[in-house]
Amino acid sequence: MTSRVERIRTRLEEALSPVHLEITDDSMAHAGHAGAMEGGGHFSAIIVSDVFEGKSPVQRHQLVYRALGDMMQKEIHAFSIKAFTPLEFQRKGNP
Repeated sequence: MTSRVERIRTRLEEALSPVHLEITDDSMAHAGHAGAMEGGGHFSAIIVSDVFEGKSPVQRHQLVYRALGDMMQKEIHAFSIKAFTPLEFQRKGNP
């Protein structure tokens, strides 16, 4: 059985072809939270993709949520997104 992080990674890779992708499961920090008690996890991601070029932050987040689709209904309670183009990511001092 694949983990939620693996399923998230697969969906984001298929939809966004990221050049860099970091996904963190922050669920343990939210134990006891209403969403967590219903089975939804808390995740954060840094996504670097050419797909984000020319897109506003809202449009970038919409692309991510669209890629995650039905996972946002039950498997994911909260998803923190940092979405960059490769040039933006590089300017922030990343390789």
